[in-house]
Amino acid sequence: MNRYEEAKKIYAALGVDTDKAIETIKGLPVSLHCWQGDDVKGFDQDGPLTGGIQTTGNYPGKATTPAELMQDMEKVISLCPGKKKLNLHACYAIFEDGFVDRDRLEPKHFAKWVEFAKKHNLGIDFNPTFFSHPKCKDGLTLSSPDEATRLFWIEHGKACIRISQYFAEETGVPCVMNIWTGDGYKDIPADRMGPRMRYKESIEAILSEPFDKSKVKPCVESKVFGIGVEAFTAGSAEFSLSFAASHDGCLPLMDNGHYHPTEVVSDKIPALLCFFPEIALHITRPIRWDSDHVVLFDDETKEMAKEIVRNNAVDRVYMALDYFDASINRISAWTVGFRSWQKALLNALLTPNELLKKLQDENRLTELMVVSEEVKTLPFGDVWQYYCETEGVPADGEWFAEVKRYEDEVLSLRK
Repeated sequence: MNRYEEAKKIYAALGVDTDKAIETIKGLPVSLHCWQGDDVKGFDQDGPLTGGIQTTGNYPGKATTPAELMQDMEKVISLCPGKKKLNLHACYAIFEDGFVDRDRLEPKHFAKWVEFAKKHNLGIDFNPTFFSHPKCKDGLTLSSPDEATRLFWIEHGKACIRISQYFAEETGVPCVMNIWTGDGYKDIPADRMGPRMRYKESIEAILSEPFDKSKVKPCVESKVFGIGVEAFTAGSAEFSLSFAASHDGCLPLMDNGHYHPTEVVSDKIPALLCFFPEIALHITRPIRWDSDHVVLFDDETKEMAKEIVRNNAVDRVYMALDYFDASINRISAWTVGFRSWQKALLNALLTPNELLKKLQDENRLTELMVVSEEVKTLPFGDVWQYYCETEGVPADGEWFAEVKRYEDEVLSLRK
């Protein structure tokens, strides 16, 4: 407490209320993605990952059943401060009375997830799964020239709209439903517009399914390329942003791994907030490409959080984690990523944003640089430690011992 009280005084001198920052972050929901726990396998197929994504590594202890995955997520929840949501992919349907294909999914196939969410006071976000399926004809789904293929995936999307509405009604929390496909071509296509027009019409058909816009938040997510679709993707940044801008009730979703290596999403956040009432993020860490490394408390992660906070957009941005590292302990990967984003949010809330804006607007740019640099060495760690204590979770330096115990007693026993 003494260290926190000293830190509180230091921040107060710059106009920052640390108590208010902690109370604010406690109310900001962040979606915890289920697919870190089982390498994006899901429970509706037993084949390889296909469709422009790939997981590397084979660390022991992977969850292979719904019960194991929920058990692992419970452990992560106990180690992380802050308000959480659950982020599901459609391939995590649980079939208790017989398998159905993705175009016939119903709310009942996710009833166990709703029970889990209610137990832990979680909202639920959702993603149709347009990959790793035999009906990804020639690697294409919603943009396929084959009408039967498109219709199958349109029906899947509509089913997911209905399931998203179910999640929102059951949890009382709006459900962000994100549409992403890996549709594209490995080499230079002869026709770029045709696939994009088919993709556009398919998404419009999905969104024709009735839903309550206050409960279901459909998004479209772009991507530069994926494994096997290096030359062209139908859902490019320009396509997805234009679609969201021209379709009422549809949000743009930016994944910070889905752009060219020199682009940063931190700069795009305030640009989109000028035009969209709400936007969504998938937060990851790319290294040279969309490699979905575990989120760290690094520069771009900090800058993304700063842009959300300094633009008073904490209630306009839906935040979700999205990475899958199978080369290290998966519980640790989940925990490091979630805690890192929490640190980034708290760091942004502790930044003297009004002072820095004032210096910029008054063209006191030398002073702006000086203050910006000095802020970096403020006693952030003491405030973070206190935040963890108030949330009843282990502090830095303490939680990994619990992960090791869990690995020894639970993960190591799995086959």
